[in-house]
Amino acid sequence: MAAIYQAAYRRASSLICKLHSTYVRKMRYLYELKEDDSLCRQAQTSGTFYLFHNLSPFLQKVGEKYFIPQLSAAEMKRILEEFKETEQWIEKSVLIGCSDERIPHFALDLGALEKSVIESELKGSFTDLRKALFIVDEKDSPLLASAQSLLQWHDSHQYCSKTGQPTQRNAAGSKRVCHASGITYYPQMSPVIITLVSDGSRCLLARQPSFPQGMYSALSGFCDMGENVEETVHREVAEEVGLEVESLWYSASQHWPFPSSCLMIACHAIVRAQQAEISMNRLELEEARWFGLEEVVEGLKRNPRSSKQDDGSFLPWFPPKQAIAHQLICEWVKQQTSQLA
Repeated sequence: MAAIYQAAYRRASSLICKLHSTYVRKMRYLYELKEDDSLCRQAQTSGTFYLFHNLSPFLQKVGEKYFIPQLSAAEMKRILEEFKETEQWIEKSVLIGCSDERIPHFALDLGALEKSVIESELKGSFTDLRKALFIVDEKDSPLLASAQSLLQWHDSHQYCSKTGQPTQRNAAGSKRVCHASGITYYPQMSPVIITLVSDGSRCLLARQPSFPQGMYSALSGFCDMGENVEETVHREVAEEVGLEVESLWYSASQHWPFPSSCLMIACHAIVRAQQAEISMNRLELEEARWFGLEEVVEGLKRNPRSSKQDDGSFLPWFPPKQAIAHQLICEWVKQQTSQLA
């Protein structure tokens, strides 16, 4: 009886979706794949696959550009056969989206197989995600980030936190269930604010010890339990650089997979020019200082390679355009430039 209801629901959904836009049809289809295991397993036989190896995505280089190849279900079957593995491996994949033509996309981690053999067979390489995000096309970076985050979540949430019993995932990988406790677990993101502080004519950029040499970025920090975004901005700025925020406004948001799956909430904040003396928290930061417009414009032109000096020191450079910190800095430059015009 349940199968009859599901079939009727799919027919009704299909009819309704014909009346909607391509985007709505796509979102409705993805919802069906997440809720219907049999439909999702069927989609795995006709979808495309992005490969990972121990959470590192597979890339191919053509000329000077890097691409994320999409492997068909037939190609995946052939590769698994060469490794003497069964097609059941494909059921370990996670649903990460679909095309406008409703071709589903999955991500699959082949970490248990020999990496070098796969790379040789497919003529590419598994690349550390931090590097991959900045060398693939800008529109593909979010796909890699979300795929890796979902694969990592499944790897680290295989047991119920209440009972200690194994959890079971659904076919799409959109949730895990503990049948002993009845608890359903869904992938979660940690909210993080990233704030570009300005005193009206300068912006404040800082370095953490883990940053690449010479790189400065906006201030960032996790939201504490019970805080809203505004409270987090005020607290983080006070904690890290000893300044009191006078006003702030939201800019944009971005999913970021480091250190774990995070939602970066980007804001601009203003502090009083008369009270702009930095008192840096050295447990959090290695350096923090004010930058003028001209220095920021020059810094945006540099990359890690061009910033290195003959004496081994580094001129300041800023996160690449795929990072939301870059967007904040460019917005500040645009605002300052318009004020001077």
